[in-house]
Amino acid sequence: MKHIKLAIIEDDLVVQESLNDFFEVLPNIKCLLISPSVEGFLNVLPTLNKIPDVLLLDINLLGMSGIDGIPLLLNELPKIDIIMLTTFEDNDSIFKALCAGACSYLSKKTPLKKIQEAIEVVYDGGSYMSPSIARKIVNKYVPKRNQSSILTPRQNEIVDGIVAGKSYKMIADDLFVSLDTVRSHIKNIYKTLEINSKAELIKKSYDNEI
Repeated sequence: MKHIKLAIIEDDLVVQESLNDFFEVLPNIKCLLISPSVEGFLNVLPTLNKIPDVLLLDINLLGMSGIDGIPLLLNELPKIDIIMLTTFEDNDSIFKALCAGACSYLSKKTPLKKIQEAIEVVYDGGSYMSPSIARKIVNKYVPKRNQSSILTPRQNEIVDGIVAGKSYKMIADDLFVSLDTVRSHIKNIYKTLEINSKAELIKKSYDNEI
């Protein structure tokens, strides 16, 4: 049986207790340390008798963020595998964490058994992503023309105008159509994308979801 040494950096007491209670009864995973911050973890690290193999790391922490802490953690523990466990599922956080050195990325909505599975997969040399995270990563590399096929070329022109901060009147003038035509297109865009606001539309564009 594999014996995995785990550490956790998480500042939410409820999450701390949930993870600790779960791993405490597992025969193959031993939690060596739970710290509320990167700084606290690094301070306690020299006192540990054993070095953790896998680290569960939150992003929004007391003091330094988890993403900013990754280089410091890897400097002290170059062989450790870092799994992000966070509420942040935006593209920017995902790619910053992976580029900084995390090998896996999990949503905090992930069931405990799946977190266990992720730890075991990572310990065996693999990588593990929550399904929603994996989809975002795939979408990042899908050709833009395939992602945009859900909207018509004219609708995409209108989306580009909105993202650029133009008013409906400016978009209508640029495209040589009436203001009512622009509004009609926007209504259809919202319906197609199942959204209700300009903010949601801009976010989908920034996240490469349209």
